[in-house]
Amino acid sequence: MDEILMNVELEMNEAIENMEKRFLNIRAGRANPQMLDGVMVNYYGALTPLKQLATISIPEARQLCIKPYDKSSISAIEKAIYESNIGLTPNNNGEMIILNIPALTEDTRKEYVKQAKEYSEDCKIVLRNIRQDANNNIKKSEATEDEKRNAEEDVQDLINKYNKTVDEKFKIKETELMSI
Repeated sequence: MDEILMNVELEMNEAIENMEKRFLNIRAGRANPQMLDGVMVNYYGALTPLKQLATISIPEARQLCIKPYDKSSISAIEKAIYESNIGLTPNNNGEMIILNIPALTEDTRKEYVKQAKEYSEDCKIVLRNIRQDANNNIKKSEATEDEKRNAEEDVQDLINKYNKTVDEKFKIKETELMSI
């Protein structure tokens, strides 16, 4: 039973981490290098993550500077940013690429909050599926009825704890998105 509970907790932690990673891709009106984590650059025929080809810095609150290690890759980086659909237009000055992050409108903020809510609901669905699998494994186990009931209660306590964590993290993200 302990092994089942440990696996459940590990899977639930992974679900929370996945939701947090998805939250990072939602812009909050401030520059964040993690916005570019999904950008893959066609560098000499191989798709390479942008952060392996350039230094990404934040000179101002609403600006990202991308300085490639190899200046010949600057046009490939610029093209990859265009194609990544992150909603930012790169400005190439020959030395580096500058991304200006526009201020968010009220409607845009609400859309991002909806998106964050979707991510948190997806996470809760994953948590419920983990609980379902764990309960099925508990029922199949060769433990006594009391042990099975106690294990199912422990799984329910875990899902309650993790659902609360999801709600807290969503509230934090919502506050971050709605603050100007």
